[in-house]
Amino acid sequence: MASWLGTTDHKRVALLYMATLLGFFCIGGFAAAAIRLELFTPAADVMTPDAYNRMFTLHGTVMVWFFLVPSIPNTLGNFLLPLMIGARDLAFPRLNLFSWYLFVSAGLLLLLSLLLGGVDTGWTFYTPFSTMFSNGYVMLAALAVIVAGFSSIATGLNFIATVHMLRAPGMHWFRLPLLVWAIYGTSLVMVLATPVLSASLLLIVAERAFGLPVFDPAQGGDPLLFQHLFWFYSHPAVYIMILPAFGVISEIVTCFARRRVFGYRFMVYAILWIALVGFLVWGHHMFVSGQSLFASMAFSFLSFVIAVPSAIKVFNWTFTLYRGQITFEAPMFYALGFIGLFTIGGLTGLFLAAIPIDVHVTDTYFVVAHFHFIMVGGAVTALYGGLHFWWPKLTGRMYPESWARLAGLTMFFGFVFTFFPMFVMGFAGMPRRYQVYPPEFQAWNVMSSSGAVLLAAAYLLPIGYLTWSLFFGRRAGDDPWDATGLEWRTASPPPRENFFELPVVDEEPYLYHPEATGPHHSAREPHRNQGRNAR
Repeated sequence: MASWLGTTDHKRVALLYMATLLGFFCIGGFAAAAIRLELFTPAADVMTPDAYNRMFTLHGTVMVWFFLVPSIPNTLGNFLLPLMIGARDLAFPRLNLFSWYLFVSAGLLLLLSLLLGGVDTGWTFYTPFSTMFSNGYVMLAALAVIVAGFSSIATGLNFIATVHMLRAPGMHWFRLPLLVWAIYGTSLVMVLATPVLSASLLLIVAERAFGLPVFDPAQGGDPLLFQHLFWFYSHPAVYIMILPAFGVISEIVTCFARRRVFGYRFMVYAILWIALVGFLVWGHHMFVSGQSLFASMAFSFLSFVIAVPSAIKVFNWTFTLYRGQITFEAPMFYALGFIGLFTIGGLTGLFLAAIPIDVHVTDTYFVVAHFHFIMVGGAVTALYGGLHFWWPKLTGRMYPESWARLAGLTMFFGFVFTFFPMFVMGFAGMPRRYQVYPPEFQAWNVMSSSGAVLLAAAYLLPIGYLTWSLFFGRRAGDDPWDATGLEWRTASPPPRENFFELPVVDEEPYLYHPEATGPHHSAREPHRNQGRNAR
């Protein structure tokens, strides 16, 4: 145990993050289950109003800051980034371990605020709720998010330095795998945006603890200032959650379509475009907050603009599949489910970019559904897909394929049954954050709560069979999917230094030969030569 808690091996740190995030995922999922149980009937017959407010605040805070933001970068990214660029470790191994300790400390602060009485402001900590009306434990929760932010900054700096300094010989920028590009773009957002969140939450602590008149209008403050600061970080944070998912899906689609990613350079430019323009659209969260009409029109236009690179990715995945020799292993089930769910989430995002529609559905379940289709249907589905794809590399074991396919299908349909009814309820006017609602919405809420049971089963099922595979799964080869990429050119699981001999890269990424018919049937002799070099 001591060797794990003091490790500087990026692979072990990634597994520490996985275990920690699994715990927070269970806590956030429990809160979601309590919310859906309460909404099964129109009356408040499970929790008091105060308890309900604390429960959805707990759900949002845990799932956003302590699961979705670090989910792919700190787990799969931590494990795979050095392997995919031919490095022996991250640039700063001790900083990597320190970032995990920061993250755990932040989680303990949050749990302490829960045990002391909880927070009822919502995960956004909006003023004046957080500065004037909530209990004092909101400062403890805000400090928890601040500490978690420093963990993200440390991780982002580490990833940026690693990509710049430790690439294998011959791996120039346009030979990087798309997952590496996605993690690199995400890291830039982490480093540039997270300090703004920390500053805004520190101002809440300063006003509550020291009486500084920052947001209180009676003392010359501006409550809307917090929204500007918060969303300047939090909209780019959406791309911290979803950009790594784009990279994961790109790796899976190209492998099981046996074709090079269509428009590789366009995919790279789309990642960087999203990371840049994501800083310019925060105001579309504030169409009804009192900002000027001119500002709202500008933010509306930019919100449509940022949809373009996301659409490019969907089209490129589709054309990668076109005429591909597709095989339907479990990771591909998750990838196809991601594309469907993300497309729905993206299209409904265009509704919210249009000012008249956004005004109509603001603070309704339409927004809840859109957010979850992107963040949960997108990021979590991609995380599960990536976990299944690289599980043989992480553990050296294979899992039962039939159970994995069943879980992938169940996750897709369970998610649709849970969240699609919310679009209908939201457009019809049901506000979010309310535990009591008109009876005419009960049928939709029953459907949503029933779908949540199916979705929970889909999330829990892989935990069971993946754990089983650690003890009873058959041994995986070094490259069970017959995939490209340096991570498949070393042992499964990789040795401490990743490669027995550092590889040299002399070809473009994703060069699948047309005669390759799927996993275990490749004729890619150049890759086999590269594999011997890597070993």
